[in-house]
Amino acid sequence: MLALLIGAGFSMAFTLLLTPVFAKVFRRLGLGQFIRADTPTTHVMKRGTPSMGGVVFVTASILGYFVGHLFGGGRPSASAMLVILMMGGLGLIGFVDDLMKVSKQNSLGLRGIYKVIGTVVVGIAFALVGINYRDSHGRSPVSTALSFIRDLPFDFLVTFGVVAGTMVIVLWIVFITVSASNAVNLADGLDGLAAGASIFAIGSYIIIGYWQSIQSCYSLSVNPENLFKCYDVSAPLELATIAAVIVGSLVGFLWWNTSPAQIMMGDTGSFALGGALAALAILSRTELLLLLIGGLFAVITGQVIIQRIYFRVTKGKRIWRASPYHHHFEMKGWPEVTIVVRFWIISGLFVGAGVGLFYLEWLSSIAP
Repeated sequence: MLALLIGAGFSMAFTLLLTPVFAKVFRRLGLGQFIRADTPTTHVMKRGTPSMGGVVFVTASILGYFVGHLFGGGRPSASAMLVILMMGGLGLIGFVDDLMKVSKQNSLGLRGIYKVIGTVVVGIAFALVGINYRDSHGRSPVSTALSFIRDLPFDFLVTFGVVAGTMVIVLWIVFITVSASNAVNLADGLDGLAAGASIFAIGSYIIIGYWQSIQSCYSLSVNPENLFKCYDVSAPLELATIAAVIVGSLVGFLWWNTSPAQIMMGDTGSFALGGALAALAILSRTELLLLLIGGLFAVITGQVIIQRIYFRVTKGKRIWRASPYHHHFEMKGWPEVTIVVRFWIISGLFVGAGVGLFYLEWLSSIAP
């Protein structure tokens, strides 16, 4: 627990104090945000704002995790390292995309197919390591079963066999990874929107991970007679620790990312956050619950999909004035800050419902 507090405090101090330094360096290097000429006036004014701010909080998160263990005790776990793998791997893909955009001064960046290929490679590496590694209790960080709030009776290996089942598990994890990373990326369109919503979503895994740790099947706090109610998750407190470190870094970053933003997270940050969110959901056995915890991201993604399908079917007609959804409200004349704060509220409500459902499931499991 001490590692969690020290790590979160360090990462928050890192981004709070050093984000302006990174912004100044990025500006001198000419790493400014490119804005298309056909965007709203409020966005055109953001042209040249330092981008790739994700570098700051990804670095802070990784350093914070290890500093927390250095001074707080304990060993780094495979589960937390898998979160760092996913976050860092997808952040690197976003970094290449951002670098291409600022160097070419256009909004094209890395081609979509290459982003998907890179995400798939990271997802496959995450899945294979997570399935095959075993902790001191013989558990693998990645379960072979489908999960909602805990593992469901549906096991991929039992249903499809070892070889085919492993392939299906990997495909499922890749699907979650691609979906989460793109969902957060779509939400990153207004100052502070993605960062604030991610604080809520990733912050929920501090609560979930801590509760799973004190109700672990291998915890001394669990009554041996009630083991059927426990959580069979590998290193849940470590998941809470890495989640706290990421949230701490985002809180410090958000200080400088709120409107008017002095730095933008770019695809470096949005892809990294999407990867971290996917990894936390998979490792905590809450894959399907992620739809509720990341409800704001799901709504924004769904709106984009519906808008594009309708646009193609009707040959140019639109349901909403723009997509992603936050831009629709911009086109209606809502102030940027109003949109962001209201979307934060929606995100918080989704997360509250998700954590509440998680706890209600536990309460129901101990009912006589």
